[in-house]
Amino acid sequence: MRQFIILILVVFSVSAYAVPTRLMIRAKAKDAKFIGSSIGGAYVKVTEVISGRILATGYTSGSTGNTDVIMRQPHARYGRLTNDNTAGFLAMLDIEDPVFIMVEVWAPVNQRQATVHASTQLWMVPGKHVEGDGLILEISGMVVNALAPQTHEAIGLSTLNQGMLDVRANVVMMCGCTISEGGLWNSEDLEVRALVYRDNELAKEVPMLITEKVNTFAGRIPVSDPGNYEIVIYAYNAKTGNTGVDKVNVIVGE
Repeated sequence: MRQFIILILVVFSVSAYAVPTRLMIRAKAKDAKFIGSSIGGAYVKVTEVISGRILATGYTSGSTGNTDVIMRQPHARYGRLTNDNTAGFLAMLDIEDPVFIMVEVWAPVNQRQATVHASTQLWMVPGKHVEGDGLILEISGMVVNALAPQTHEAIGLSTLNQGMLDVRANVVMMCGCTISEGGLWNSEDLEVRALVYRDNELAKEVPMLITEKVNTFAGRIPVSDPGNYEIVIYAYNAKTGNTGVDKVNVIVGE
């Protein structure tokens, strides 16, 4: 009985010193805005580096942020990029002592072909909160979704219009921000192309141009031979290095 009471006192004394400590975590698309609810958010995991103990998990939620503040106005030291509505995940860490942690994000988590993993490490001291803009992890790339042809679509050569296969893709920034002709994220800054592989060999390389619909790029691939085709669509911005890729496989028959 005495040992049981001592054990309870020890557990109580340890837990009594745990201090809830706030850490705001955000994922920001490179050359764009914050990754939030509109694209499904970023998945966040916080672990203690030495032990691997998981301290917090969750998803960023909220808006992509203020476009003028993030993209147009000069940034001053200690100036805020975010506000109370900007997407983030507030991790509540119950820690008794200073702890060295790993923060990992996967974003945008609902776009698996485009999801990027980013991480960093930092010390957290009990009661010393990291708030405001908080900890911002940059997410490079672009989200590319192949729209046409469809995955594993069977296509007959005789059904093609003048021997051309139409290819279309949706391209957005990692936060979901719109790409358009002459817009803030200008389609003219992007090189979008389809690499066409037939039976595992590069057969053609076709440019894709923005259509009347924002984010949508299209091109036409000349096809004259049957076979198994893989179409790799990429978007690349030489100014930022941002790159996104998606792939689709189709079967072309007689």
